[in-house]
Amino acid sequence: MNKKRSRSVFLVSAALAVALMSACGANNNAAGGSEPNNAAGNTANGESNVAAPPAVAEPIMVNQALPQQEILSTGPHGEAAVSAKSLQLTADEVKQIQGMKLKAAIAMHYAGNDWSTAQIAGLKDTFAKMGVEVVAVTDAQFKSEKQVSDLETVMAKNPDIVVSIPVDPVSTAAAYKQAAQAGAKVVFMDNAPEGLQHGTDYVSVVSADNYGNGIEAAHVMAEALGGKGKIGVIYHDADYFVTRQRTEAFEKTIKEQYPDIEIVDRSGIAGPNDGEKVASAMLTKNPDLDGLFVVWDVPAEGALAAVRAAGRDDLAITTIDLGTNVAIEIAKNGVIKGLGAQLPYEQGVAEAILAGYAALGKETPPYVAVPAVKVTKDNVLDAWQLVYRQEAPNAVKDAAGQ
Repeated sequence: MNKKRSRSVFLVSAALAVALMSACGANNNAAGGSEPNNAAGNTANGESNVAAPPAVAEPIMVNQALPQQEILSTGPHGEAAVSAKSLQLTADEVKQIQGMKLKAAIAMHYAGNDWSTAQIAGLKDTFAKMGVEVVAVTDAQFKSEKQVSDLETVMAKNPDIVVSIPVDPVSTAAAYKQAAQAGAKVVFMDNAPEGLQHGTDYVSVVSADNYGNGIEAAHVMAEALGGKGKIGVIYHDADYFVTRQRTEAFEKTIKEQYPDIEIVDRSGIAGPNDGEKVASAMLTKNPDLDGLFVVWDVPAEGALAAVRAAGRDDLAITTIDLGTNVAIEIAKNGVIKGLGAQLPYEQGVAEAILAGYAALGKETPPYVAVPAVKVTKDNVLDAWQLVYRQEAPNAVKDAAGQ
């Protein structure tokens, strides 16, 4: 496992030259373009701004410059992962799909971060190449009851495709099953609702290598602490397999590979806005903490605020997801030392390709994943390019001294 500590830094650097060339031919709105925070809102009312499909159909695939490494995560039912890099629509298949005049709806769990913005951008860009009209994008604001209502609303538009990430795998299950029974090809991000069957109720689940990202976050923590210290873990207190995998991987790696680092406290968050409150309570209870692992970047921003309020800028935070604010903190060698990054734009590309497979009647794997990427101060700008297919924002470049 020690070799995995540096695998992503090396692979990102090696892949960057190819990634840059690939990105030049891609839509540069990977993280939302000129309006990065409004990607979900632009079509929430059902208005579609999809461009006409290209006159010449071209093959569609996930960025082939992504790191070529073992994917360690398994699917929601223990399925082995198929690499997203293996997915492809040929030019002839794209032309067939363009002729179908399909409609798609995107139902997000939460659209207020860079991950969601990039995922939506990957879907929109790829659907545009396929001639698929996006008729709605919704934001459930992390509320399962709103997501059920959102699904009812978008199904009234008779979409052929629904791409969604369920807020809760239990309470939303019936709504997704109804969508499938109405004829929609349902593709999931990250998780499958309880009781739904691959091939019958949904096309596939597409995720990051969340287990691998948890491992990378653990290695970053160990490097920041010099291999010893006391840390706390802030996990997602919900039945959500991707966030559970991250935490399990982080804790297992710390316990097995870094015996001089002790996990002295664990606390759960119910949603993205709970990070500051939970971190503040943990710091009050454990004033001698040396580090915090926070399960994703938005609550990590809250934890950062709590650390600063406590006057503990000497503490190290690691997390998952490369959002703008955490990237700035990493770039300036601040409290957040690094993270394991997902590849949300490429997830969106893979989800759109799988929807195309379903439209064509092609067999689809139950679980598809993109690789993990380790991000530290040393490679934060290169990693941003790989994750979002565009240069880092000026605020991140400024923080990195460029």
